[in-house]
Amino acid sequence: MAGLATVIATILGVFMAWCAAKYDFWGKEILDAVLTLPVVLPPTVLGYYLLVLLGRRGPIGAWLEAHFDINLIFTWQGAVIAASIVAFPLVYKSSRSSFEGVSRQFEDASRVLGKTELQVFCMITLPLAFRGILAGAMLAFARALGEFGATLMVAGSLPGRTQTLSIAVYEAVQAGHDQIANFLVIVTSIVCIAVLLASNYFLRPKYRLG
Repeated sequence: MAGLATVIATILGVFMAWCAAKYDFWGKEILDAVLTLPVVLPPTVLGYYLLVLLGRRGPIGAWLEAHFDINLIFTWQGAVIAASIVAFPLVYKSSRSSFEGVSRQFEDASRVLGKTELQVFCMITLPLAFRGILAGAMLAFARALGEFGATLMVAGSLPGRTQTLSIAVYEAVQAGHDQIANFLVIVTSIVCIAVLLASNYFLRPKYRLG
């Protein structure tokens, strides 16, 4: 679930970051605040919003059930959506900063040479911003892996279906299964430390002057 949530958050985060870095429009900073909101919003509040939207009586949930007979509550797909939303701001902020750091001169030079906007993005903008995007994706994976509140409210805790690592740790502690809890904590900590070390490496400047 964490891997799939990272893919979704990365695709949406990169797209929204590119739009925010490239275009100026009214309400841009308001949109930025809304997109970054999951970072500071309590996970239970975010989970409640998702329940209202995706539940059978919610606007999205009711539409999905009426037209496609799809129910996202207490499913692994719902857990992926919750984790994606929580992880999204990490990709978005890192990617936006990277896109804004790309020199317009390189992009303009490519346009002068006859490259299309898609070619400019794929050949110039994306490669130059790739390190920041990759670092954001790694942080998003670590965040999705440790997601608890929003996922628990939307998907519950069904072993083998919607139970995440963090929820499994909580339930193991509540049940007094200390060995299982210790093992899961060690695994989660090792993975998160490795991700943080890798993201720090990619966030360092590639070239240094002097």
